[in-house]
Parts: sequence; C-alpha cells; structure tokens
Amino acid sequence: MDDSKLFELRIITPERVFYEGQVTMVEFNTTEGEMGIYKGHIPTTVIIDPGVLTITEPEQLKNAALLSGFAQILPDEVTILAEIVEWPSEIDLERAEDAKERAEERIKEHAPETDMVRAEAALLRSIARISVLK
Repeated sequence: MDDSKLFELRIITPERVFYEGQVTMVEFNTTEGEMGIYKGHIPTTVIIDPGVLTITEPEQLKNAALLSGFAQILPDEVTILAEIVEWPSEIDLERAEDAKERAEERIKEHAPETDMVRAEAALLRSIARISVLK
C-alpha cells in the first residue's frame, strides 16, 4: 500500500476511543448526504446522520453503525466525535428490529402526542444498526 494515500482516522465517543488508525478512505452519512473522504480532502465540519460507517484500511474494510455526532475533516486527518457508534458484534439484531417496528408504528399512527422527529430518528438509528449486520 502506498503510504502517501493514508490519513489518520479517530473516532471518539464519550465512553471510549472507538477507532484510531491509518486509513485510505472513510464513508458515512451526513445531514447533506453520503460522504466519502480520501487524504487531501478540503477542510470542513459536518453533522452526522445515522447510517453505516465504512472504514477502508490498507488490507480490509470495517463497518459500524454510526448514529450521531459530527466530524472534523482536515487534509491529513478526520476526527469523528460520535454520540453513538457500534461495531456489528455490539448490536443486538432482535432489539434493533423491535425498535424499528416500534418507530414505524409510532410514525404510522401519527397521534398528536407522538414526537415525529424522535420517532423518525429512532427509525433511522434502528435501520443503521440492522444494515451494518447484513
């Protein structure tokens, strides 16, 4: 692997350093759409939307469910400050599917007391968790 294409990726949560290493690409969802980042990207800060995080290391791909946070992108490093990010081994599929059903039901009912923003966010989080396991 050509080291000149590598950049530093750090993913930090309030509880732990989730990931730290040299990568060739990282992909995730933002409020502006999907984003793929290579070394040399223009500096920017983005807000994360729930989805699958794909980390491309020189020898392998790693996927995780990235559910919320923001990212600082610099030409030689990307730092993601995540509220919630989970490796597939940390996700309970049955629990995620139950959460998806509950969120879909709340959205479908659309009762006056239903907080639609929270219901839609819960749906997106559960879909991200399920997607990373498939």
